[in-house]
Amino acid sequence: MPQTTPFHNCLKPYLETGIWKHWSGYLVAPRYQYSSTAEYYAIRNSVSLLDTSPLFKYKITGSKSLSFLQSVMVRDIAQCQPGEAQYTCWCDRDGFVLQDGVILRISENEFWITSAEPSLRYFRSIAKKLSISDVKIDDMTRDFGILAIQGPHAFNVLSQLTDDVGDLDYFDLVQTKIDDCPVTISRTGFTGDLGYEVWIRSDHAEQVWHCLVDAGKGYNIIPIGLEALKMARVEAGLLLLDVDFNSSRFAWVDEQRETPVELGWSWMLRNLTHDPREFIGRVAIEKQISEKSNRWRTVGLSVDWHDYERVHLETGIMAPKHDLYCESTKSIYRRSDKEWDYAGYASSFMFSPILKKPIAIAKLPNDLAKPGTEVDIEVSVIRKPHNVLATVQRMPFFDPIRKTQRPEGRIV
Repeated sequence: MPQTTPFHNCLKPYLETGIWKHWSGYLVAPRYQYSSTAEYYAIRNSVSLLDTSPLFKYKITGSKSLSFLQSVMVRDIAQCQPGEAQYTCWCDRDGFVLQDGVILRISENEFWITSAEPSLRYFRSIAKKLSISDVKIDDMTRDFGILAIQGPHAFNVLSQLTDDVGDLDYFDLVQTKIDDCPVTISRTGFTGDLGYEVWIRSDHAEQVWHCLVDAGKGYNIIPIGLEALKMARVEAGLLLLDVDFNSSRFAWVDEQRETPVELGWSWMLRNLTHDPREFIGRVAIEKQISEKSNRWRTVGLSVDWHDYERVHLETGIMAPKHDLYCESTKSIYRRSDKEWDYAGYASSFMFSPILKKPIAIAKLPNDLAKPGTEVDIEVSVIRKPHNVLATVQRMPFFDPIRKTQRPEGRIV
């Protein structure tokens, strides 16, 4: 029997479609309106509310909490000071990614972690295996709801309810109150836009929800579903577990597993030569880097609109522009004399409403991964495959300055 999030009763009146889906055992809406594109524009043009409560949430405390995280996480958690957050991943001993998540450092020896898949047993088993005794790992998934407030007016909404968000830089956090309810606010999100995530104790969730909605009325605040979120995250070049990569824990063969380098997360390893930590998977990752033995790279693809439109018009139909988001694999081919010369695949494909063209997140061999390289992506039109020109480009596709810039007062 699926569970409901702490905000479920608040969200039900907005659900025009009547459709709920399951996310980690909870009921969530793929979209509230009949068009996910309309909800997408709330992220890019105004402000939106997204219930991300189904994320698994863990609290790690104790005098050895940092030592534990330093042994598990790919990034150096010591660089994350109290009052800051950090996006990272953790790997198995072969250097393949298990999961990614955000770590919030609440105090010197208290950390909160989000993950898309259950990780409590894994974390506890690793602490035991590494003989790290003074660390406590608790599941607080049901204790908190999380609301993501995303969009150019997100600051305007929150600043009406608390004075503590004005000093938050990108990936900073603060513990404060909204209507006398304790909340933790981090300047983070999964949309690639200006945004915040608000952690609220479950028994205060509805009270804080109403405060946020009231504060956002002047900015046309609306709840959004997962489809709009997924559209925004592709434009932001953010990878989604079970879509753009698999957890090595659930993979059958190594072809289904990927390393941080292969996922485009080399930036997490930037200071590895000056980092003495022996985290899980480090030896394998260093070996891959030194030997340049990564099998592929994760890149962005910009699909040529004219070629995309052409293959549709030749079939007698208009090229789709609205509510086009696809998580099914699309094959990619080299542009050569050899017909259907397979090179890789796209894991996420969509028509970007703001860029006015199709874009994709793709896996390509090293010789094709350089920005500017042209490839063919397979597009199905009325059940027939067609090759369409696409060009490799760096991600993110959309990266507004407001995402990281500190807001200067309230934006009208």
